[in-house]
Amino acid sequence: QVQLVESGGGAVQAGGSLRLSCVASGYTSTSSCMGWFRQAQGKERDGVATIDSVGNTKYTDSVKGRFTISQDNAKNTLYLQMNSLKPEDTAIYYCAATAFRCSWSWSLQTYGYDYWGRGTQVTVSS
Repeated sequence: QVQLVESGGGAVQAGGSLRLSCVASGYTSTSSCMGWFRQAQGKERDGVATIDSVGNTKYTDSVKGRFTISQDNAKNTLYLQMNSLKPEDTAIYYCAATAFRCSWSWSLQTYGYDYWGRGTQVTVSS
């Protein structure tokens, strides 16, 4: 059974940094795609960043230059380093995974993913 467990969320002031982690268990795939999504209160869940099995990445425009997605395959762990945080980054952040190879046409879309974590709250105050 695949489990994704996020951690690292919290409350920070604008301009601060957080590092999210997502540990995957029961899930190993050499042709995989993983991503971070976020959902602000009252809004839809949106893609933030994705990474494929060889480290190619894609970001939504609003986080480019501020967020970095990475993975440690030996630890089955996905990361999201978030710098220069803004109040509009406030949301629940979810880790997602699929065994399919990333396609940049859908990698930031929720329908592309089979497995989801429960999320971790990030709150940025001004």
